[in-house]
Amino acid sequence: MANAPLEVFSERINSMEISSTSAMVNTAAQLKRQGVDIVDLAPGEPHFPTPLHIKDAGIHAIQNNFTKYTAVAGLADLREAICDRHRQDFGSDYRWEEVIASPGGKYALFAALQVLVSAGDEVVIPVPYWVSFKDMVRFAGGKCVFLDTAPSDFVLTAGMVENVLTPKTRAIILNYPNNPSGALLDSNELEKIVDMAAKRNIWVILDECYLYLTYAGDRVSAGQFKPRRPNIVIAGSVSKTYAMTGWRLGYAMAPAAVIAAIQKLQSQEISCPSSITQAAALAALSGPQDCVEEMRLEYLRMRDLAVAELATAPGIRIVLPGGGFFVFPEISEQLLRRNMKTAREFTAALLQKTGVLTVSGEGFGLSNYMRISFSVSEMQLHRGINKLREFLAA
Repeated sequence: MANAPLEVFSERINSMEISSTSAMVNTAAQLKRQGVDIVDLAPGEPHFPTPLHIKDAGIHAIQNNFTKYTAVAGLADLREAICDRHRQDFGSDYRWEEVIASPGGKYALFAALQVLVSAGDEVVIPVPYWVSFKDMVRFAGGKCVFLDTAPSDFVLTAGMVENVLTPKTRAIILNYPNNPSGALLDSNELEKIVDMAAKRNIWVILDECYLYLTYAGDRVSAGQFKPRRPNIVIAGSVSKTYAMTGWRLGYAMAPAAVIAAIQKLQSQEISCPSSITQAAALAALSGPQDCVEEMRLEYLRMRDLAVAELATAPGIRIVLPGGGFFVFPEISEQLLRRNMKTAREFTAALLQKTGVLTVSGEGFGLSNYMRISFSVSEMQLHRGINKLREFLAA
């Protein structure tokens, strides 16, 4: 069955693609096993270890046999801690029954789309988009309506969103700071989008995974608007904020009826998040927050190093990322010079000739861009960009 024909599988799984970033992780692991010297500038996760007090909480949970099922929506204390953290940082007023803990922010987004989107519904997705949005929407039976922000250097406005709304629009997905571009969304524009959507009974689903990795202006969460709008679903995560990607703990914040629907779905799919991970996440959210700022400042330093070094590279164009830990250069000139059609061809050639692993822009909706992560060691960043610069100049 290893080479089973497509007709063996369901239409919904055949319509999906493997996540391009996950594919890069698989590629890197395979090449390293083969002994290939890889300079990996593809990671979509922190290069920091999980802070000690968080690891200790997980160890303590294991040693004290906190290894049973929890409530489907997660520990009440954890849900309260999620509310408290958001309240302290953004002035919101969520209650614990408006929160559900999930095995990663990705699952929270997936579940929200499953309970809100029906067959034929349109979902607006600004481009570039995180690689999983497209397939999540299609799996729910929805139709993606892509809104290209590349011509405006990734700046999104309410007017741009309004231009693509139709009577079939069910939801708008926003991801800021954006993965892969690092673009931010102005608070006034965000509020306009939310209010415009509310008047049309459209949901606004916000992926706030990188919210704490913001380098310019104020961090903005739609949950902070007063009064709180009833058409908002926030998906958050401890993965990037606390360097806990492998722990797998995310959450959704939304009206209680939406959370109840997600809880129903979650009860049939995964029962509950890991009890051990929940204990660690509780320590992360309610414990000292110094580590968050320390990591953010180091990312900022690495961003400035990456941008400065890439600024001297020929044939690419960069927009300064305002958040996250990626640079997303346009490589149209390089593609034209090399008679290549897509970034996938370019990144494959880069990997073959230099051993530098990056992510092509196709998975993010733009075939003339590539994503470079600066969430790596300084030595690895220097080495990778030097090899890239030599490749660009060849």
